[in-house]
Amino acid sequence: MNYKIAVYTDNYKQSIIDLILPIQTEEFNVAITAADQPDLQDIPGYYQQGTGNFWAAIIDNTVIGTIALSDIGDQQGALRKMFVHKDYRGKEFGVAQALLNTLLSWAKEKGLQEIFLGTTDKFHAAHRFYEKNHFHQVTVDSLPANFSRMAVDSIFYKYSFK
Repeated sequence: MNYKIAVYTDNYKQSIIDLILPIQTEEFNVAITAADQPDLQDIPGYYQQGTGNFWAAIIDNTVIGTIALSDIGDQQGALRKMFVHKDYRGKEFGVAQALLNTLLSWAKEKGLQEIFLGTTDKFHAAHRFYEKNHFHQVTVDSLPANFSRMAVDSIFYKYSFK
């Protein structure tokens, strides 16, 4: 299986929405719509600012995974929109790992010191994945003031480059 990790361009916009929304709503029964996620309508405005960026895993011109980094200031970033199509999940495909490695490499190159993320309590495999990659669970009150908490998030993690 040959996939590539590409920096977001607007020609991926609808494919990204078509990937993310069914994972949220159908697989994990999260009550969320595209309208609840204005960042998906303006990915460059939300993510491709400062030290942030947005990447897609692509196979045969189809988006099979996404990950985003939001610059939240103070040499910190927020990991967002980490999704992989169910047919491409798991260690044998390596899509999630490639996406995360791309984000972490970018963040380190840009001089970030910490990456924070929020997730729901329903994404158990994601929790294991982040923990395996040296993210440590933190309490909501230890999040930076400029970390934008999503309504569905109830578990939070931090990665330190130090």
